[in-house]
Amino acid sequence: MAEPTTHTEVPEGHGIFPPFDKTTFPSQLLWLSVIFVLLYVLMARVALPRIASIIQDRRKHVDDDLAEAQRFKEQSDAVIAAREQALADARAHAQTIINTKLQQHAAEAKESRTRLEEQLRKRLATAEQSIAERSSAAVANVEAIAADSVVAIVERLIGKTPTKEEVAEALRRVKRS
Repeated sequence: MAEPTTHTEVPEGHGIFPPFDKTTFPSQLLWLSVIFVLLYVLMARVALPRIASIIQDRRKHVDDDLAEAQRFKEQSDAVIAAREQALADARAHAQTIINTKLQQHAAEAKESRTRLEEQLRKRLATAEQSIAERSSAAVANVEAIAADSVVAIVERLIGKTPTKEEVAEALRRVKRS
C-alpha cells in the first residue's frame, strides 16, 4: 500500500484552467485588448455605419410615408370640402328651384282663381240678367193673368165684360196702393 500523497503537484497533462492561471494573465489581457480594439474598429467602421444607414433609411421611409399620408389627408380634406361645398351649392340651387316653382304655382293659382272668379261673375251677371228677364216676363205674365182673371171675375159677378183699358186702369190703381 502506498502512502497517500498530497495533491500539491498537478499530474501531467492536467494543468490549471488557463483563464485562472496567473501566469497567462498578461497575454490574456493583451489578446483581450487586441480583440476588443479589432471588434471596436470593425463595429465602428463596418457594422455601426450599416446599422445607422439602415435606421436612417427606415426613418426616411417612415418620414416619407408620413409625408405622403399627410398629403393624402390634405387631398382627402380638400375633396371632402369640395364635396361639402358642392352639396351646399346643390341644396341652395334646389331650394332656389323649389322657391321659383312655388312662386310660379302660386302665381298660376292666383291667375286661375282670378279667371274663375271673373267667369263666375260673368255667369252670375248672366244669371241675374236672366232672372230679371224671366222675372219681368213672369210679372208681365202675372199682369196678363191678373187681367184675364179680373175679366173673368167681373164677367161672372156682373155679367158684363170690361174693356182692356178699364182692366189696365184697375190694375194700376191696385199696384199703387
